[in-house]
Amino acid sequence: MSLFLLLASPAFADANIGGKTVDCYCTDRQGDRIELGQTICMQVDGRMFMAQCQMSLNNPMWRKVADGCLSSTLPEALQPAVDAGSVDS
Repeated sequence: MSLFLLLASPAFADANIGGKTVDCYCTDRQGDRIELGQTICMQVDGRMFMAQCQMSLNNPMWRKVADGCLSSTLPEALQPAVDAGSVDS
């Protein structure tokens, strides 16, 4: 029984240190907190890619999940769908 407790103790130490739960998260370039599992666009050495906050050997780290970054754009000139000239102000 004591051998089991000896082997299991490091696993318990990862979740609690000194009786306090340790929160694991990543940080972005501005130092903002990014939760595990969240994905952001990263730019490193001129390359842009999508990276996800993950755990590796009990340490939070960024893992590349896709080349390039997701983005959305709208056409510059959007015309209204309705003629606004008949609206009474």
